Amino acid sequence: MSHEIVVDVAPAPWTGRTDGDTPEHLRWHQAIAPYSPDPDTGSVLIGFASDEGVRRNKGRRGAADGPRALRAALSSMALAEPLPIADAGTVTVTGEELETGQAALGRAVTAAIDAGRLPVVLGGGHEVAYGTYLGVAPSQLRKRHPRLGILNLDAHFDLRSDPVPSSGTPFRQIAEAEDAAGTSHRYDVIGISQPSNTTALFDTADRLGVRYLLDDRCGIADRAVVDEFVTAFLDDVDIVYLTIDLDVLPAAVAPGVSAPAAYGVPLETIQRVCDQVSASGKLAVVDVAELNPSLDVDNRTARTAARLIHRIVTGHVPPAR
Repeated sequence: MSHEIVVDVAPAPWTGRTDGDTPEHLRWHQAIAPYSPDPDTGSVLIGFASDEGVRRNKGRRGAADGPRALRAALSSMALAEPLPIADAGTVTVTGEELETGQAALGRAVTAAIDAGRLPVVLGGGHEVAYGTYLGVAPSQLRKRHPRLGILNLDAHFDLRSDPVPSSGTPFRQIAEAEDAAGTSHRYDVIGISQPSNTTALFDTADRLGVRYLLDDRCGIADRAVVDEFVTAFLDDVDIVYLTIDLDVLPAAVAPGVSAPAAYGVPLETIQRVCDQVSASGKLAVVDVAELNPSLDVDNRTARTAARLIHRIVTGHVPPAR
């Protein structure tokens, strides 16, 4: 079985601050290596340079530059201990060829999972989610652990029924694909903003059995509520696909997104959820969406996203194979 990952842009050399070459000085740019298709453990970064879904959803373009900004923000982060981390490069959506790019991303994610790695997909608009799903759905890991759980940290359901797929439709597409395949999945969302979702979207979520927490139930004082929600989710699924739309965070923390949040979920809550999922022994793949560097302030959003990725990768407990 081949675990080759085919991308449009090969990984570039990583650079960053260097304090020394010994383990106590280790940073991401010193630990990262080009992806090798040999079966192994550890994480592999896969970029998805796309904002075609955002354009179709009438959002502000610029998320296609997200993978570059995320790698730059990760590069000088310090590692407490050596970890196997690889970079496979970036799948690029050219023009309006979104579906072609999502299929290519799916093949890359499947190869990484089947090679024993944790794929960390760097978006890109939230249309990345359907591409990531196309990767985890046919993986060998899912065949052994069929009950798929998708946990979305997001202000939006992204369940639109628009005839043209976009950044607002991926989880509707996933529900339809799962129904057509006769497979079982659970889709939960933390951080839903009521003013950002129509009654029709809430009705769709209810009809599809989506469980969700509103953003105003996710504050620091609501820790027990959020913990219980995540625990119930983890207990009901075999493997997890975690997707982080950065517009779940308050605009003061994450200004560099297509739709900044007027309220948002505190970073402390989002980080705690990521820690819980990463340590569960069920996390199979994660992606980060909607970073728009052209709208960022002092790289604030990129740095926040990089910290979450850092926490997930360094705290990850691999699923049983």
